[in-house]
Amino acid sequence: MRRPEFIAQQSRHPTGLLGWVIGHIMSFETAATNDRALALLELKPGDRVLDVGCGHGRTIERAAEAVGVEGFVAGIDASEEMLRMATRRCQRLIDAGRVRLTLADSASIPHPDESFDKVLTVHTLYFWDDPRRHLRELHRVLRSGGRLVVGFHPRGTVTTRSCPESVYTLYEVGEVGSLLRDVDFTDVSFQTTGRVALACARRESAVQARP
Repeated sequence: MRRPEFIAQQSRHPTGLLGWVIGHIMSFETAATNDRALALLELKPGDRVLDVGCGHGRTIERAAEAVGVEGFVAGIDASEEMLRMATRRCQRLIDAGRVRLTLADSASIPHPDESFDKVLTVHTLYFWDDPRRHLRELHRVLRSGGRLVVGFHPRGTVTTRSCPESVYTLYEVGEVGSLLRDVDFTDVSFQTTGRVALACARRESAVQARP
């Protein structure tokens, strides 16, 4: 059964009461995928981490636990409703200077070049009009040798059959690999958890860079 377009639009950009409800639902539905994405990032104490499309803030909270008091976690989201939800959840970490949340689009990330050791983004790829532009931004803010994880439902799976094409742009695993390589990510590999694919990649380190 195809998802109603207004529900799909709320998944893309939650607003108002319905957006708040969807945010809470997503915090449970995406928990396992986000936990697996964090595991693949191989977070260490002191790491600087960026969550692109941070949504409800649960993943921000767990990342902050993993990197400890010496680390730092930033989150961006284009939805004011999601940012409010994440802020409420993470207020103590924000007050401690361990987390910063910003209303922003991943096509123009408000952080300097090479600001982060690790970057993750889950269930955002479908909504990017120009995926290479967004991936270039993720590449820009990663430090040399930094690690990226991108989570998404691949095209053709049972889950994506309900996604209206007017809202979602769906990709096969191989297409996502090509997009990542097109913007100079290296060591691209994939794992699956349930019906979600997780793309892992690195920003090439200076010592590995080609002449």
